Amino acid sequence: MFCPLSNAAQLDVSVVDDQGSPVKGAVVYLTSSSPLPAVKPGTMADMDQVKKQFKPHILVVQKGTQVRFPNSDSIQHHVYSFSPAKPFELQLYKDHHPDPLMFDQQGQVELGCNVHDWMLGYIMVVDTPYFAQANAQGLATFDVPPGRYTLHLRHPRIQDDPKSLDLPLLLDDHTAHTFSLQEPLLPGLDEFEEQTDEFSGYE
Repeated sequence: MFCPLSNAAQLDVSVVDDQGSPVKGAVVYLTSSSPLPAVKPGTMADMDQVKKQFKPHILVVQKGTQVRFPNSDSIQHHVYSFSPAKPFELQLYKDHHPDPLMFDQQGQVELGCNVHDWMLGYIMVVDTPYFAQANAQGLATFDVPPGRYTLHLRHPRIQDDPKSLDLPLLLDDHTAHTFSLQEPLLPGLDEFEEQTDEFSGYE
């Protein structure tokens, strides 16, 4: 994420579904036709595994960020992705942590575990330092230098046409915008009760 800026324009974005309910975790970010600051070398982020779930469920990083995959569980996990933006495989591990992976392609990376099929997580890689995620009230707020931008909204459960979620904006002071989704959200797969299976005892 970025640091607060002096003489910045404030942007407040609200995201609600087709029923008017807030969409927690929705990813909003800004792009520009002008060059934007690149990620700082050595920038790291963590995608943990806790109680057989990816934590956070959705991780947003700037292109060029290295992501660590610690395992806070007492059992082994086998993390993988087939997504074009970052196909990879981290074979069974528990006590040791694999080397960080560089995420240098923009896009959505879907994560799974070969041991626990219900585990599902996402890494959203964006080519901008200006991004935020909606809180429990569906609100995302951040400060950016004044200028012309395109505001984007993404979430794995959103079915609306992505082009309808891209909005040109001129930011010079305090701007507020509400995304009201037209299509129902896809069913959520991120809130399973802790399960046991034949692999749970893997040490």
